[in-house]
Amino acid sequence: MWLEQRGLRILERNLRCRSGEIDLVARDAAVLVFVEVRLRRSARHGGAAASVNRRKQLRLLRAARYFLPHLTHRHFAGRTPPCRFDVICMQNGVLHWIPHAFTE
Repeated sequence: MWLEQRGLRILERNLRCRSGEIDLVARDAAVLVFVEVRLRRSARHGGAAASVNRRKQLRLLRAARYFLPHLTHRHFAGRTPPCRFDVICMQNGVLHWIPHAFTE
């Protein structure tokens, strides 16, 4: 996978709960990374990156909080790691990775 070629290790895919969905969860050294993947055919309505608006960010934050205890236990020996939110955008056939796309 593209992120793995850049040094991240994919831990989980498509985690769903009432609060929302996390497309990918990865590990970047000691950091837990929640990844949102967005595809857009055109930039007519702001493009792929713009579609991760504040409302979507809040849903991702709630879902991440829900899954954090499980992920911490399973992949970090019970120690809560630093976390970040990245966005992968595919628009017009071009892939963009936005690390630290937003914060809490």
